[in-house]
Amino acid sequence: MTELPVGWVWVDLAEVAEVQGGIQKQAKRRPVLNKYPFLRVANVHRGKLDLADVHEVELFDDELERFELRRGDLLVVEGNGSPDQIGRAATWDGSIDKCVHQNHLIRVRPTAALLHDFLELVWNSPLVARHLREVAGSTSGLYTLSTGKLKSVRLPLPPIAEQQRIIDALEDALLSLNAGVANLTAGSLRLDSLSRSWTRNLLGSSLIKHRKLGELLAEKMINGKSVPTKAGGFPVLRLTALRGDGVDLAERKSGAWSFDEAKQYLVHQDDFLISRGNGSLRLVGRGGLVSQDSGRNPVAFPDTLIRVRVDKTAIRPEFLALVWNSPQVRRQIEQSARTTAGIYKVNQAILFDIALPVPKLDVQDRIVAQWKAAAEETQRLRAALMTAAKRAAQLRTSLLSTAFAGRLVPQDPNDEPAPELLARISAERAAAPPKQRARSRRTPKELAAPPTRVTGDNYQQEALPL
Repeated sequence: MTELPVGWVWVDLAEVAEVQGGIQKQAKRRPVLNKYPFLRVANVHRGKLDLADVHEVELFDDELERFELRRGDLLVVEGNGSPDQIGRAATWDGSIDKCVHQNHLIRVRPTAALLHDFLELVWNSPLVARHLREVAGSTSGLYTLSTGKLKSVRLPLPPIAEQQRIIDALEDALLSLNAGVANLTAGSLRLDSLSRSWTRNLLGSSLIKHRKLGELLAEKMINGKSVPTKAGGFPVLRLTALRGDGVDLAERKSGAWSFDEAKQYLVHQDDFLISRGNGSLRLVGRGGLVSQDSGRNPVAFPDTLIRVRVDKTAIRPEFLALVWNSPQVRRQIEQSARTTAGIYKVNQAILFDIALPVPKLDVQDRIVAQWKAAAEETQRLRAALMTAAKRAAQLRTSLLSTAFAGRLVPQDPNDEPAPELLARISAERAAAPPKQRARSRRTPKELAAPPTRVTGDNYQQEALPL
């Protein structure tokens, strides 16, 4: 374990919080008479709650008393398929009365030794995330936690007063950082909006003549061929070769066929490849232009794609690529696509009748040149935004790591050390009469020396005795 500053101590979560599972939703839980709000995994994100869709559940006997959430409870997601999302958590804000939670959310209720804001911050820090990845079990690709595993999670515990100083410092820093990230996200969305608007303006003239794709072909469209994988066989593109408006010829596999068998399906520069099917309507019929020659590394295309070769005296391949994925063409494709067993499909007949705006060749060339210049500038700006976003993420990680190593705010020798606080609360609990123990609710302000304020709108944390 990392060495902590004087006054801090490493603790198991069970030493400073009550850890409890939730309610399993079953047929008998269908809300009828005693129905209550019911939080699910979908409601809990890292550091925030989404309460747009809160279900209800039927409760029995004293279950409300056992499972009702209190403001300040930390809700931890029990399982996830992504290692980066293991144990993501958010603090319950008390915005819904008499609310309970499902069994796939684990409730962590801090005691008087731990401020709930501090708990959420340290829980979503790299320190705890790393520990959660170590203890989570994996079954069929799903990483899971349990109340037992959570109880053993190790936390650095500063004095109460220093916990508050860390909260204050992180709130200011993270607020600025989050505002910067929001601006980056908004900038990226504006770029996308400008790109779509620019395309509409270029192609929206009512003077541009429209022609069907089938009237612009140099040769008939053909579907590719389905071939099983075989080491050493002639290469064939994967469906993932379609990237944006282009085709990545490196996305290939070895197929169980020879060059002669694949010859009629070879891909050449200026071929336009269109996806025949997809589970998403917005992706079916997407097309990409082969912008480079396969040269000494020929490759064929599979049955999941349709090859289009246009008459270059009628339409430029680059112009086709530009207009094909535009909103006006996408509307036609999505309206014509057929669905079978949840898969949307297009065929050559559908594609033949797609109407395209086709100006004169010199106008096409000018539009393509303008589009390329704008696309290069957009790509440059988007790369700059991505770089800034990565730096923001790194800064956040560094900030949290510094905070929970005791290096973000200065230590105050007048603070009651965390070990002494734990010992004092434990002794007070042991000395209290049984009824008083059960009712004991002491706030951090009452326990801390000197007194400290608690963040939130005049909220005083309802603490459990240790």
